[in-house]
This record gives sequence, structure tokens and C-alpha cells, in this order.
Amino acid sequence: MTNASTIAAISTPAGSGGIAVIRVSGKDAFGYVSRIFVPKKKDLQLTEKEANSVVFGSVVTDKGETIDDVLVTLFRSPHSFTGEDTIEISCHGSVFIQQQILKLLLKQGCELARPGEFSQRAFLNGKMDLSQAEAVADLIASTSAASHRMALSQMRGNFSNELTLIREKLLNFVSLIELELDFNEEDVEFADRKELNLLAKEIEEKISKLADSFNLGNVLKNGIPVALVGETNVGKSTLLNLFLNEEKAIVSDIHGTTRDVIEDSVNINGVMFRFIDTAGIRETKDKIENLGIERTYKKIEQASIILWLIDSTQVSEHIEWLTERIAKRAVGKKVILVFNKIDKIDEEEYKVLDELFDQFDAERIYISAKERINTEELETALLKAAQIPELQATDVVVNNVRHYEALTKAQTSIQRVIDGLENNISHDFLSQDIRECMHFLGEITGQISTDEILGNIFSKFCIGK
Repeated sequence: MTNASTIAAISTPAGSGGIAVIRVSGKDAFGYVSRIFVPKKKDLQLTEKEANSVVFGSVVTDKGETIDDVLVTLFRSPHSFTGEDTIEISCHGSVFIQQQILKLLLKQGCELARPGEFSQRAFLNGKMDLSQAEAVADLIASTSAASHRMALSQMRGNFSNELTLIREKLLNFVSLIELELDFNEEDVEFADRKELNLLAKEIEEKISKLADSFNLGNVLKNGIPVALVGETNVGKSTLLNLFLNEEKAIVSDIHGTTRDVIEDSVNINGVMFRFIDTAGIRETKDKIENLGIERTYKKIEQASIILWLIDSTQVSEHIEWLTERIAKRAVGKKVILVFNKIDKIDEEEYKVLDELFDQFDAERIYISAKERINTEELETALLKAAQIPELQATDVVVNNVRHYEALTKAQTSIQRVIDGLENNISHDFLSQDIRECMHFLGEITGQISTDEILGNIFSKFCIGK
């Protein structure tokens, strides 16, 4: 890979808006832009203008026709996002204007940037490591306060710093081991085996802690899965539509309307929940509906929180049958009993419900999804069930599958080192396991990487970033 070319792309979202930003980066960025840009101060030369400044002027065609009045922001190497000479052109948000300016830049010699190429150049030019670059994409995609805080922490290098400290300790570790190999015939020992064993266990503990944080990180990034389950016509789809504030699921009095799984995400007080509306559980001979019910069972097993909806006006006579099918799949999960349609029952019927469900050790919420009664209470119960810890700016939480896989491999390698020290294994085998652990940690930050890995990572970025 090379940074020889100068690239350009529209960095703001597709479509029209108030303003748009076109980013240009590369060694010829100033020259290419100066050919299509006329500053209002006629004696000003863009190529001679100081860095970190903004210039007002017009973008014009080679025939002198004005495309738009724009602001041009200048960044000189190495003090830019990419580490290269970079210019950002702020124009009016017309799609036509954006495309015309981009066409003029391409005509001058710029190349159209690939997805994530600006971030990729930032990585290649040492402006950030690979995990920080990936955090840029996570920050753009963040949909809750927690996911935003997590991505920001990683982008600022908190995760990288943890890995750097671990790798430094491993490097010192392997240096002592390999020094002993050079003096093997003299039977010289440079490293105290007890101290090395303690150090290896400390490193294993830190790697394990980072790997274990993936469960939380994955939930914060993708949303807490919440399954809406129950019999047919108890109001699952109505409740989903209420949370989403749109008619996402079909609501009907006909039993078995929902036959497939419907999913969507909602931000509640800064926490992202992924709601899963499932097919109603009942005995049926309909093959298609039975397939939907089987998917319901799978979603119960995959969800973190189960909202078990019950029709308050018509409690099923098959409650034991239903309980058996839900309870055995919800072991270890937070279950909330949601009694729906309470606007249609009286106080006596409330008491009957309480007595009927006394056997269940689960929180109970009484709502009317249709009339929006007590829905805020249900949201409060969901937030309580989520048990999301308050993340601090310096907290390190792993949310990337690639990082998690590398950490688990590094953990396996360091565990072999611990076992080797306890069993007095040969020094060259110890050295190999330590270096393997360093290799997997280096894959996360990009200290050890391949073009294939980098291409796969940055291809998932948006164009212009």
C-alpha cells in the first residue's frame, strides 16, 4: 500500500443539507485545490497560506464559471487527521454542488477515496494505531451514551495503552529468557523463576479481564436483546410498536398474525435495547406458524431479558404448559412478567392475577400498551434489569470481535507459559509461547498486520472517513 496519490471524497452523509464537506488529502492536495479555488483576496496564494487556517472564496470551473462560494480549511503535514497535507472544502449542501466540486477535483488529478481510506492513511502514517482507527468507525456508528463513551475511550488510546504495557512486560520477560539461552552451557540464570511466574500470572489476569469485558462491550455496541414472548394476541406487537413509535409489526385480532421474528432497536435513557417480537406460543397444526414458534424458543435462549406478556383479561388455561416452555429456556435470564390490557379489568381481577402467578419469582409490571398506561414503569424495569455499569472515561471495554479473538489466543499462549514455568519446560519453548502472546496482542493495535487484514477492516468504513 502506498500514499503516493491524492484522494478526495464527500465526507458528509449522502443527500442534500445545509452544508457539505469535501475532504482532500495527499501530497498534491494544496496544488489541486488551488487550481479550482479563487480566494476573495486576490493576492492570496493558497499554497503559501499557513496551516490551521480558513480561507473564503469560490470554486470555479476551468471556464471561470462559479460553482459555489465556499470555506477552505487547511491542514499541513504532519498536523492533520491523515498526517498528510489535507484540505476540507465546506460548501452548500446541494447534491449538484457537491458532485460538481468532486468532479473538478478528479479532473485535476485526485483519486476517489475508497471506504475508510482517510482513516487507513492515518493508521499507516502513525497518527493512530489500528484499534484506535476501528474506534473511529464505532464512534460514528454509536447510538447510545454508553456506546459513545466506549468508542471515545478506545479512540483516545486507553485500550492501546493497556496493550502496550502488557507487551512491554512480555518483552522484558522474553529478553531474560532468551539471554539465558545464549549462556545455556554456562548454566547461568538471569531471571528468577518465581518472579517470572508471578509476572506471567499478572499478565494472564489482565488479558483475561479484557477478554471478559467483551460480553458487556458487545451488548453496549449492538444493544441488549429483549425478547417479547407469550401466547397469541396478548399485545406483543402492540408493545413493540409502542417502543419504536411506529407501526413496525402488524396488529390484528386474528391469532397467529406474527409468524416470524421482527427486530428493531430503541434508545432508552442512553441504553440501547434490541427488541425482538416473536410468534405467539400455542399448540397449532399450522406448519408455518410452528416454524415461527421454534424461532421464538431460540430467541428466548439468545435474549438477555425476557418480557413475558400476559393478557390480563383472559389468562390462559394452558399456563403450566406455557410456563414449562418458557422457563426452561430462560434459566439465568432476567424475566419480567408484563400484564397487558389492565384498562379492561377491575380490582378483583387484579387479585386473581396476583394469586395465579404467586409461584413466579419475577418482577411484575401492569400496563396497557394500547392506552400507554404504566409504560414508563416498564422502561424503568428494563433499565434496572439491564444492569449496565456506569462507564468512566478511562474504562477499557472490548467491543470488537477481532480484538476478542486475538485476546483469547493471547490468553491461551500466556497460560502455556505459566504451565511451562511450573513444569520447568525448556526455555526455547517458553520463549516461543511468549512471542506468540505478543504476536496476538500486536495484531490488535496493528503492530503486526497484513494488507488483507487492513483491507478487510477499512472496507467496512463509510466513504469520506
